[in-house]
Amino acid sequence: MPKVKLPPSEALYPVPVVLVSCGDMNKANIITIAWCGVVCSNPPLISISVRPQRFSHDMISRGGDFVVNIPTEGLLKKADFCGIVSGMTTDKFKACGFTKAPSTIVSSPLIEECPVNIECKVIKTLELGVHNMFIGEILAVHADKDVLNKDGRIDHRKTRPVVFNHGEYWGLGKQIGRYGFSSKK
Repeated sequence: MPKVKLPPSEALYPVPVVLVSCGDMNKANIITIAWCGVVCSNPPLISISVRPQRFSHDMISRGGDFVVNIPTEGLLKKADFCGIVSGMTTDKFKACGFTKAPSTIVSSPLIEECPVNIECKVIKTLELGVHNMFIGEILAVHADKDVLNKDGRIDHRKTRPVVFNHGEYWGLGKQIGRYGFSSKK
């Protein structure tokens, strides 16, 4: 079948929907991010891309840390809200009924209602165009006990994460393989 050449765009899909909390226990904000990903496994690093004019950008720049909170499908409406309302005029924790929980290492709070929380310290900021990329070293990972499997690993069937797919939110389907399955007999 012939290919059609399309203009350059962020055609990579799907990407995770995460709630990034920043600030501290007194003044905190939440921003919904879809431009997020793992950039290194040793040391473990995550990148998030934020437009400089966003309220959270300055909080992350000044504070030097952030928490990546993974929302469930049940939190999708609140996650969408946190992406369209400015923290400059709205306390998103209060508006969404989210509970601020202290992190164990960084100043930014965890979102208690999210089953997985990843504490990150900014180690590098890259100016890339309309977004700046914050690269954060993962200092701690927290998970609700009820989303762990018998081996103590996160069971994503229980966390029910959400992905962003060109303006649409999608849930994940069933597991269809495991890393390395193609070489096993």
